[in-house]
Amino acid sequence: MTSDTLPSLADALAAGTVVLDGGMSNQLAAAGHDLSDDLWSARLLADLPDAVTEAHLAYYRAGADVAITASYQATFEGFGRRGIPHEEAARLLALSVRLGRDAARRARAEGIVRPLWVAASVGPYGAMLADGSEYRGRYGLDVDALERFHRPRLEVLAGAGPDVLALETVPDADEAAALLRAVRGLGVPAWLSYSVAGGLTRAGQPLEEAFALAADVDEVIAVGVNCCAPEDVPGAVEVAARVTGKPVVVYPNSGEVWDARARAWTGPTTFGAEQVAGWREAGARLVGGCCRVGPEGIAGIARVV
Repeated sequence: MTSDTLPSLADALAAGTVVLDGGMSNQLAAAGHDLSDDLWSARLLADLPDAVTEAHLAYYRAGADVAITASYQATFEGFGRRGIPHEEAARLLALSVRLGRDAARRARAEGIVRPLWVAASVGPYGAMLADGSEYRGRYGLDVDALERFHRPRLEVLAGAGPDVLALETVPDADEAAALLRAVRGLGVPAWLSYSVAGGLTRAGQPLEEAFALAADVDEVIAVGVNCCAPEDVPGAVEVAARVTGKPVVVYPNSGEVWDARARAWTGPTTFGAEQVAGWREAGARLVGGCCRVGPEGIAGIARVV
């Protein structure tokens, strides 16, 4: 099944549950790659693209139906700080989509016959700053400025032909408003996924207000949460489904907590595939994992689904 003959992801979500992949960074780190650079996993788009393809392939083999590209932290500004010119940065953004397609082709050659989709990751403005502000929002920029930041790379990613744009780990409803403006007219569907804590966006806004922004946006085929504690998922799924009437996307972290000073994960894992049934009952249709959820975790989800 080629990308030209794939059913749409929107149709698949209407028919049932679709499995997302897990954390790109932890899969690359598990393979021995250093991600301490400010570009994080996006550095490997320039330095070792085959490693990105292998990471996608590991998740397809584990049962994921959707691979999220390594473009979360890939921006013209971030690449520019590394001396990478605009034209080369655009090539690397487009390459992130092609690597997902390459992994899907290899998976099919290995005998995987189910539909395999590619989602182009679009991280928040704070991911480019690489200072942790992606988990706070409130950057001091208005919606117009944020739209101007996001639109150019969205245009490049959309032009590379992904099946969907993943507007993910969004901490702030203002940034969501900018992203929702920026995806209009691109001809590629999108999902919108907030990073949340305790029933609020990371910037402290009520989820009802945050999800309502996407309710009438035709380009958005799913709304939900990612890069959050598993404990925050059930309430957010209920609110997202109720406010928007759209399928819900969820891909939480393992439950461990990142210690920025020690640069290490601490605490227990609270994520388990047995939680997925409850999320599905509440309206989740696109389910996977984020930080510290690897192929084994995705295989568990796939078995449940």
